[in-house]
Amino acid sequence: MIEATASRTALATSLMRAAHSRCDPSPLIDDPWGDRLVSKIERDRFRERILARMDADARAAALRRPDSLLDNYFLANTAYPGVVMRSRYAEDALKAAVRRGTRQYVLIGAGFDSFALRRPAFSEDIEIFEIDHPATQALKIERIRECGITLPASVHFIAADLANETLAAALARSSFRGGEPAFFSWLGVTVYLTREANMATLRAVATCSAPGSELVFTYVDQVEFAEGGKRAPDHPNAQAVARLGEPYVSGFDPSEVANDLRHAGLELIEDLGGHQLAERYGRAGDNALLPNATMHIALARRP
Repeated sequence: MIEATASRTALATSLMRAAHSRCDPSPLIDDPWGDRLVSKIERDRFRERILARMDADARAAALRRPDSLLDNYFLANTAYPGVVMRSRYAEDALKAAVRRGTRQYVLIGAGFDSFALRRPAFSEDIEIFEIDHPATQALKIERIRECGITLPASVHFIAADLANETLAAALARSSFRGGEPAFFSWLGVTVYLTREANMATLRAVATCSAPGSELVFTYVDQVEFAEGGKRAPDHPNAQAVARLGEPYVSGFDPSEVANDLRHAGLELIEDLGGHQLAERYGRAGDNALLPNATMHIALARRP
C-alpha cells in the first residue's frame, strides 16, 4: 500500500460487502456499515477511476444510472465472491470458538471490517482487537466518529505497521491476555506480503497466543505466481490492485500449507479452495458466488 494513505483495497472490500448485503436476495453476510465507513470523497474517487477506464459508450450508459455505478462494478469484480465468502467463513468459525469459551477476537489487517459495529448477539461479551496500518486505521476511526458512533471499551484499536513491528509487540501495547485463548482473523492480506513476512506472522500468532487459540487466514495458491499463472502482470485483477499501489506478492502451496503451519507452531484444521467454498456457501442462478479456484481459506489452531 501507499504508506501515507489508507489501503484502497480495504476500502473496496468494504464496498463489496455492503453491495452484497443490499443487492443479494439471500446475503451470506449483513453488513450495513460497509458504505458508511467509506466516505463520499473516497466513493467519488472510485467512480472517477472506474469511469476513466470505460470507453465513451460505456461511460455514457453508466452516467445515466450513477447511483448504481459502484454496485455494478464491485458485484462484477473477480474478487467479490471471495470477499463475501471469507467474511462468512471467518465469522462462522469465530462463533464456534466463542461457544467453546474464547473471549478475545484479534483482526490482523482489520481494514474497514465492521464486526465491532455490528456486534452479533454471540459476540456481546468478547474483547475485540483491531490491528492495522496507522493510515488505514486512522481513517476508519475518523469515519466512525463522523457517523456519531461511540464504541464500547471492549473494542481496542492498535495502530501498527507489521512490516516494522511484530504482532506480539503490537498486542503487548494493549490489554490482550496472552494466557487466554483468542481467535485471530487474517483476511485478504497474505497475498500482499512476502513469504518471509507471512511465516513471521504465523509464528507470532503461535507464540503470543494460548493453546486452543485459532486463526483463519486466506491465501492464493502459489501456482498463480509461476510463469504463465493467472496472477501474472497482465491479469486484470492483478493490474487493478497494482494501480491502487498494492500489488500481489506471494502465495502458499496447498500441498505444503500444513507443513508451513506446523513449522510455525500451528496445526491445520481445514483448508478450503474456491470450489469447496462454493459448495459450502454457493447458490445457483444470477446470484451464484464462484470464487477463483486458487483462492483458499484455512483454519489453524495452536496445539
